[in-house]
Amino acid sequence: MGKIKIIRATTVPQSLEVFCKGMLMELSKKYEVIGLSSPGEALERVSEREGIRTIAVPMERHISLKKDLKSLFHMIRVFREEKPYAVHSMTPKAGLLCMIAGWFTSVPVRIHTFTGLVWPTSTGLKRKILMLTDKLTCACATHIIPEGEGVKNDLIAGKITNKPLRVLGYGNVMGVDMDRFSRRPEVIELANQLRDDNKFTFVFVGRLVKDKGINELCKAYERIHNQYPNTRCWLVGPYEDNLDPISAESRRLIDESDNGLVSVGRKSGDELLAYYAAADCFVMPSYREGFPNTVLEAGAMGLSSIVTDINGSREIIEDGKNGIIVPAKNEDSLYDAMQVMLISNIDRERMAENARKMIEDRFEQNFVRKCLYDFYDEVIK
Repeated sequence: MGKIKIIRATTVPQSLEVFCKGMLMELSKKYEVIGLSSPGEALERVSEREGIRTIAVPMERHISLKKDLKSLFHMIRVFREEKPYAVHSMTPKAGLLCMIAGWFTSVPVRIHTFTGLVWPTSTGLKRKILMLTDKLTCACATHIIPEGEGVKNDLIAGKITNKPLRVLGYGNVMGVDMDRFSRRPEVIELANQLRDDNKFTFVFVGRLVKDKGINELCKAYERIHNQYPNTRCWLVGPYEDNLDPISAESRRLIDESDNGLVSVGRKSGDELLAYYAAADCFVMPSYREGFPNTVLEAGAMGLSSIVTDINGSREIIEDGKNGIIVPAKNEDSLYDAMQVMLISNIDRERMAENARKMIEDRFEQNFVRKCLYDFYDEVIK
């Protein structure tokens, strides 16, 4: 008798590559695992790295009725040919298409993980459409996993489904590799090239877009820098001007050469960790998140954080214990928190000392993965 077949699916292969790194290889010891996503080099890398078979199904991230129907029919053909016992999707479009195709082809176990919801911060027709697609995803799923309690509460408040909702462990789909995210000698060597002991350094890691609170961060930092010139703020990540551009004023502040507000672009590996290690405080003023991995990473690197009072962030940060929580879209509150971190060394260092242990206790990678593997053992008979 062969292994039970599981299909793990995401809309774009980069998500499969990042969120399921090492996990698919581990799962393949017990199950026949297939990775499914849109075509691309990242999907080929997943196949080679994880030692699994992959299937390419083109999917659009945004709504495109004609292309979405074409993707759905393609997905149905794949499921009919493969006859998986379980399909587990993550990310919105893959979830919608996989759950419908799985229901249509009678896949016994249909799992979708909600890593974040867009509709709570949307309005009008767009909000209604997004809620409808989530309702359809849930209607076709047999098991629904919200990534955290905040996502779960939004699904309940929005009346998206009456089915049981189960957060695994403390939430999060990926976990943190505490060995990698640590102040290793090679990381510290790189950090020493960035560090300036005469300047207090804030750091943001993520996409430089409006939804991440970059406009508020730029304004709050400008006020901080005007009052405390020996400060700087690194913005680590790419612009996405075609999707969610920041304001012209924010771009002007970033492009100024003498204010310490610097866009350093996308970083990865030990170079990214060096920016965490060389900074004094992490700032994530996002409007919405599912479960922000950068807040986990910053904590693992021993940084205190300033975050907004949103899903995910409030589940990682305990106000006053390992960071400060402020209202979203509030420049004044963000400025106040940045000033506290800057001038109150004792409080900041106490929060920083708590940060790594709190991440290790709740979100260590092996623990997060074991929660998922135990769930599979429970639902896959």
